[in-house]
Amino acid sequence: MMLSLRFKLSLVTIFFLASYSFAKQTDKLDESILSKNRLEIFDLSKEQIEEDSSKLKKDWINPIMYTYSKVYGETYDTEKSLVSIDQPIFKAGGIYKAIKYANATRLYSHLDLDLQKKALIKDTTTLLFNINKLVLEIKKQELLVKNGQIDIQRKKEQVFNGFADTSVLDTAILDTNTSKNALAELVYQKEELINQFNTYAQGDYTSFELPKFKLLEKEAFIKNNLNILKSKADISSKNDYTWMTVSKYLPTVSATFDYTKYHDSNNPTINVDESVQNYGVKVTVPLDTRTYNDIQSTRIDYLKAKLDFDNVILEQENFFKSKLSKIKMIDSKITIAKDDYELYNSLLDVIVEEKEAELKTQSDVDTLLNSKKIRELELKILSIEKQIELLEIYSKIS
Repeated sequence: MMLSLRFKLSLVTIFFLASYSFAKQTDKLDESILSKNRLEIFDLSKEQIEEDSSKLKKDWINPIMYTYSKVYGETYDTEKSLVSIDQPIFKAGGIYKAIKYANATRLYSHLDLDLQKKALIKDTTTLLFNINKLVLEIKKQELLVKNGQIDIQRKKEQVFNGFADTSVLDTAILDTNTSKNALAELVYQKEELINQFNTYAQGDYTSFELPKFKLLEKEAFIKNNLNILKSKADISSKNDYTWMTVSKYLPTVSATFDYTKYHDSNNPTINVDESVQNYGVKVTVPLDTRTYNDIQSTRIDYLKAKLDFDNVILEQENFFKSKLSKIKMIDSKITIAKDDYELYNSLLDVIVEEKEAELKTQSDVDTLLNSKKIRELELKILSIEKQIELLEIYSKIS
C-alpha cells in the first residue's frame, strides 16, 4: 500500500514538472490571437498611412488647373478652355525638407500604429493568461473545499467522541462555506474574462497555447523601445517642419504656363482656329509680419520634442526597473513555494509511513496530499503572474 501511494505521488511530481513548462518559448507578441476583423482594421490603417505619406510627399506639386468658360456678353459671346500651370521649382530647400518631413511623419505614424496594435495584443494575451490563471485558482479552491470537508468530518468525530465542543465544528463549517463562496466567485470571474476575451480574440481560449517570454536585457529593451523610436521620429519630423516653415518665407522660383483654346466666338478679333500659349518664370518673395512668430513657434515645438525625448527614455527605464523589481519579487515567491512543495513531499513520506503503522488516518494523508497539490498550483499561478509582467515589457518593443 505504501509503495503504491509513493508511486502515485512520484507520477504526480513528474506530471507537475512536465506541465510546469506549459508554454511555447517566444520573443515577440503573437498577433494571431486577434480576430480577423481587428487585424484587418490595422492593415487598413497601415495602408492609409502609406497613402497619406504619398500625398504629403506631393504637397509641393501644384495641380494643373483646367477652366472651361462660356461668356455671353452684350456684343460678343465667347467659349474657351484654359490650362494653367504655376509650379515651384525652387523653394530654398523647402521641397527637399517637405519630402523628408513626409518620410518622418510616415515613420512616426507606423510606430504609433504598432504601439496601438501591440497594446491590443497585450491586453488580449493578458486576458488569456488570467483565464488560465483562474482555471488554476479554481482547482486550488476546489482542493481547499475538499480539505475543509475533510476537516468537518474530522471535527464531527471529535464532537461525537467528546473531544471537542460544537463551536469547533461550527467554525470548520463556516470556513468551508467561505471557501465554497470563494470558489463560486472565481467561476464567475472566469466566465467574465472569457466574455471579454471573445470580444477581441479569434477563437475559444482553449485553442491558444500560452506564450512563454524570457527576461529581456535592459539595453535591448531601450534600443527596440517603440515609445523611444516614436519620440525620435517626432523630433525628426518637427525639425523638417521647422525648415519647411523657414523656406515658406524665402524666395520661391516657379515655372508658369498658360494654354488658351477658343472653341467658339462671334468676336471678329478672336481666331477660333488658333490657341494662345504663355510660359515663363516667376519669383515670389513673401513679406509677412507674422514670419518670425511662425518660425519661432515651430522651432519651439522642435525644442520641446527634444526635451521630451529625455523624459521618454527616463519613463521607459523606470518602467523596466519597476517590472524587473516585480519579477524579482515573484521569483522570491516561487522559491518559497518550491521549498514548501519539497517540504510537503517529505512530510507525505512520514505521514504515509505513520498511516501504514496505523498512527495516522487516511484523512490525514488526503489532507496533506491536497495541500501538496495546492502548492503545485500556486507555483503554476506564480509562473503565469511572472509571464504577465514579461508580457508588459515585450508589448513596448518592436
